[in-house]
Amino acid sequence: MRRILIGGTNSGCGKTTVTCALFSALKRRGLNVAAFKCGPDYIDPMFHRKAIGVASHNLDSFFCDDDTLLSLLDEYGSGADIAVIEGVMGFYDGDRGSAHSVSEITDTPAVIVIDCKGMSDSIGAVMSGFLHYRPNRIAGFIFDRLPEKLISLAKRLCDEIGTEYFGCLPKSDITIESRHLGLVTADEIGDIQTMLGRLGELAEKYICIDKLIESFDRPLPEFKHTDISRFSDAPIIAVARDKAFCFIYQENIDLLEKMGCRIKYFSPLSDKAVPECDGLILCGGYPELYAEHLSANMSMLADVRNNISMGMPTIAECGGFMYLHDELTDGSGSTYAMAGVIKGRAFPTERLQRFGYITMKADSDSLLFGSGEAIRAHEFHYWDSTNCGKDLTAEKADGRTWRCCHTSDTLYAGFPHIYFYSDVKAAARFVEKCIDHGD
Repeated sequence: MRRILIGGTNSGCGKTTVTCALFSALKRRGLNVAAFKCGPDYIDPMFHRKAIGVASHNLDSFFCDDDTLLSLLDEYGSGADIAVIEGVMGFYDGDRGSAHSVSEITDTPAVIVIDCKGMSDSIGAVMSGFLHYRPNRIAGFIFDRLPEKLISLAKRLCDEIGTEYFGCLPKSDITIESRHLGLVTADEIGDIQTMLGRLGELAEKYICIDKLIESFDRPLPEFKHTDISRFSDAPIIAVARDKAFCFIYQENIDLLEKMGCRIKYFSPLSDKAVPECDGLILCGGYPELYAEHLSANMSMLADVRNNISMGMPTIAECGGFMYLHDELTDGSGSTYAMAGVIKGRAFPTERLQRFGYITMKADSDSLLFGSGEAIRAHEFHYWDSTNCGKDLTAEKADGRTWRCCHTSDTLYAGFPHIYFYSDVKAAARFVEKCIDHGD
C-alpha cells in the first residue's frame, strides 16, 4: 500500500491546510485517494471529504489495538492509489494516541509540516529536534508559510541534516475560520470548493507531489482481522444528521451495517418525527448554535421523548446528550426548552470541560456495557450540564476519576464519545437490544 502520514510540529502548524492542498492536487490528477485522520477528530475528516469527494476515516491508536488499527487502514485504504493520513496535534504529542504511534504501528513514513513564520535558520533546529528526539519513521518535511526567498535555504538545510525536502506552501490569504471546537465545519464555508481548488494549485506548484507519490510504497505489517458478527434480523437505526448533529464516526456506521443494520438518517432541525426504526443515535455536533430552531421543532422533541420513554434503545453523545436535557442555554445566554429526557440544563462555560481520552467502567449492566466492563472514550466540549450523570466511572491516564453518564437497559447518554471499534461487543449489544425492541 502506498501511504504517507502528514504530521506537524504542533497544533495549528498548517497540517490540515497542507493535507487538504495535497488531497485537492491528487484529485485533480485523477488519483483514487484514501483519506484518514489520526485521533478522535470529527471536523478535519469533513474537510477531507470536501477535498476528495469520498469518506475520510479515523485511525485512533488509543481507541484501537494494533490489529484493529491495521485492519481499518487495510479496509479503507488498500484499494486506493495512495492513502494519506493526517496527524493530530504535534507529531509526538499524545503518547499511545499520537501521530507518531500510528506511524510506528502501521509502518507509515511521516512527512512533518513546519510553520516557518518568523524563522529562517532556526528551521534546521526544529527539523533536527524532530528527527532525533526518538526513533521514528520521519521521511522529510513540508514547510508551511515559507517565503519564496527562503526555499533555497530550506532545501540546503534538508541536505545538511540528511532528510528530504518535500516542498512548501507559501504564505497566502487562504484561511479557515475557527470556533470553540476547532475549525468550522466544511459545510459552513460557502466558497470551500474555490478555496480547495486554490490550495490544489499551490500544491502543484510548490509541493513535490511526484516524489511523495513515488517514495512510499510498502506492504502493511501482518495483522489479524477484527471478528464481526452479522445479525440476520436487520434492525433499523435512525441516526441524527444535519448542521446541528454532524459529529459521527463513519466507522461506527459502517460497523453497524456490517452487523446487518439498516441506517435511516434524519434531521432534528427540519423533520417532524423520528423515522420508523428500532434504535436511535443522537450524535454530537453544535446544537447550541441552533437551539432556537431545535426548540421550535416541538413535534420532533415530543417524538424523541416518547420513543425513549417507550424503551427505544438510544445512544446520545455530547450534543445529542445536550438535546435530551430539559433546557439548553446558547452562547448568548438565551435558554430554550429541549426534549426533557434528562432532568437538567446544558450551559456554556469558558473553557474545555474534562477534555481528552478517558476509560469508562460500568458498575452494572446497561445498554452498551456489562457490569465491570470498560471502554475507551473521548470528551471535547465547552458546554456542561447540571446533571452529567453518575452511572459510569471515568478515569484519565493520570489517575483522576469522576462519575459520568446516564445509562439504563435502553439508554446511553453523556458527554463522552464512543468509538465502536474500541469494543465491538458494545456495538453488538446495542444491535441486539434494537432487535429485541423491534420484536
